[in-house]
Amino acid sequence: MVVLFQLCCQMAGMVLCESTELYNILNQCTAVSRLCESNYLCLIDARPKEDYDESHIITAKRSVKASYAVSCTAAKGRTCKCNHRVDLINLNGKGEFLPPVSVELECMKYCIVYDGNTVSLEENGPAFQCAQVLQEASRHPIRILNGGYEAFSAHYPFFRTQKILYMPQELEDLHPYPVEILPGQLYLGTCRQACDRQIQKDLKIKAHVNVSEEAVDV
Repeated sequence: MVVLFQLCCQMAGMVLCESTELYNILNQCTAVSRLCESNYLCLIDARPKEDYDESHIITAKRSVKASYAVSCTAAKGRTCKCNHRVDLINLNGKGEFLPPVSVELECMKYCIVYDGNTVSLEENGPAFQCAQVLQEASRHPIRILNGGYEAFSAHYPFFRTQKILYMPQELEDLHPYPVEILPGQLYLGTCRQACDRQIQKDLKIKAHVNVSEEAVDV
């Protein structure tokens, strides 16, 4: 029993995640998109707020750091008469990231973090720092997006958005794209996806191969 308890308490760790892997995770579906499942994917954007507000990957949540507001330094920690507010000061002095609110990381199948352009687990960038905090509560390895937002948005610009909140019905109504087999070359999808002109345009599809049981014109 002691051994099992010790194994359960070990941190899940961190691994690099390629843009193709994240793309395929975003496009998994059953009858509807799997993004509507509450324990499927937690996607965290560790970039500054202004970058997140400008654009981010669909369904991504902005990371939050531990901080609090203090009053004018002249008041020595008390509220000054001028009610002047100064910059936010980190609670721990290091600006550590906080786990996302209302997300049960221990039940989450995928937890993926990205910043601007992290390309290694050796980099002590925002994505790495955020993943360090998240791994303490996760049962599965925290994935750090290789190349960050810059690499992903360069390959899949149509997955950028400014939308922050999604209603459950909106997630169910998302139309998944074909799964990517060879990056930028080969995709596996349904007849509906093959007939979708927007998907063909976004993925630059040039030809179709029908491998269904019954021949269908595409």
